[in-house]
Amino acid sequence: MLTLHLQGGFGEKGRTSLAVDDGRTRIMLDAGIKVGAAGDDYYPRPGLPPGEIDALFISHAHEDHVGALCRLLRQGYAGPILMTAETRADMPATLAQYADADDLARFMPPESRIELFRPGDAVTIGSLHVETGASGHVAGGVWFAVAGGGRRVVYAADMVSASRVFAMQMPPACDLVVLDASYGVDPVTAETRAAEIAAWLDRHPGGCLMPTPLAGRSLELMAVLAGPFAIEAGMRAALAAQIRPDVLRPGVAELLGGRLAKAVDWQVGAPFPPMPLLVHDGMGVAGPARPALAAAEAAGLPILLSGHLPDGSPGARLAAQGRADWIRMPTHPTLDENVALWEALGRPRALGHSCDAATLAALRGVLPALEADARTGQSVRIGEDG
Repeated sequence: MLTLHLQGGFGEKGRTSLAVDDGRTRIMLDAGIKVGAAGDDYYPRPGLPPGEIDALFISHAHEDHVGALCRLLRQGYAGPILMTAETRADMPATLAQYADADDLARFMPPESRIELFRPGDAVTIGSLHVETGASGHVAGGVWFAVAGGGRRVVYAADMVSASRVFAMQMPPACDLVVLDASYGVDPVTAETRAAEIAAWLDRHPGGCLMPTPLAGRSLELMAVLAGPFAIEAGMRAALAAQIRPDVLRPGVAELLGGRLAKAVDWQVGAPFPPMPLLVHDGMGVAGPARPALAAAEAAGLPILLSGHLPDGSPGARLAAQGRADWIRMPTHPTLDENVALWEALGRPRALGHSCDAATLAALRGVLPALEADARTGQSVRIGEDG
C-alpha cells in the first residue's frame, strides 16, 4: 500500500508538493511556494516531518515547485536532492527571487547534496522505485512514477503532451495519477492560442512588453515570434542553455537557435525597442519584469500577459484595470490532453493539482475518476482499501 500526503497545490494554486510513503521509505516530490500568500500558507504543509524524508525529487525549477527548498532544509531535511541538470542550472535564480532571504543565506542547498538524473532514468530509494520522463513543460522538466508494495502512482508535475516546442515521454500505467489541472476544462489548443498571440502582435507593430518565465514559456513564445524581437539581456544565456535538440521536438532547436541569435539585447532603464520585448518573470512579481512593467505602464506601451496571474501581482492588477491584455500561451495540459493522458494510463483514480476547488469540480464533470474533494493537508491511500 502507498500513502500520498498532499502537502500543497490541492484545491489551490501554488506550493505544489506531495510525499509518498509505503511504511518503510518516504520520499517527497517538489517543494513549491504560493505567490501572494504569507506566513505558513506560503510554504507546503508537511504531511511527514522533513527530518524523516529519505529523498526529495524536484520536477523543475519554477517557484511553485522548488521555491520552498531552502525552508525545507531549515526544517531539518538532510537527505539527497534529486533533479535534472537543467533544473539545477535554473534553481538558483528562482530561489534568489522567491526564498526567504535568511533561508537563502543560511540554507542554500549544497552541491554535495544534489544528485542528477536524466529524464527517462529510474532511481530506487529504499523500497520505492521512481521512474522519470520528460514532461514537455520546460527543458529538463519531468514527471515521476513511484512504485512500491505492488502499487504505482504517477505525479504529472507540470506537463504538456501537446507542446509545440518541448518533447514529452508517456508515463506508465498506474493505480492513481496526480494530474496537472492548472487549466481545468479549458479545451483551447496551443496551436489556436499561438495564432491568437500572433494576431495580437500584428495589431501592435510598434513594440510591446511580454513578461514570461525564464524557463519554458519563453521558448513557446519565441516559436510564435516570426519577426524581430528583443530580450532582457540577462535571459540570453539561460535561453541558449534550453535550446538543445535532445529536449526539444525535431527541428525546433535549429529554429529557436536562429531566432535567439538575432534577438536584440535590452536592459532595464533603456528605451523600449520598437518590437516585442521578452522579460522575466511572467507575473511581474520579481526579476526584470517588475521594473519593466512599471516603465511600460508609465510609457503607455502595450503589454501582453500569457500565463498565471496570482491575486495581488502587478500583472493581475494591470489586467484587471484593462491596462494589459491576456492571452494564455498553454504550458499546461488542456482538457483534451488530460483526458487522453488518463485514458492512456488505464483510467486510474485521479487527483488534480494546481487549481482551486471550483476548477476541480468542473473537471470532475468530464473526468469522473477525479477525486475533486482532495485538499492540501489530507492523505490518500492506494491499496486494498481503495
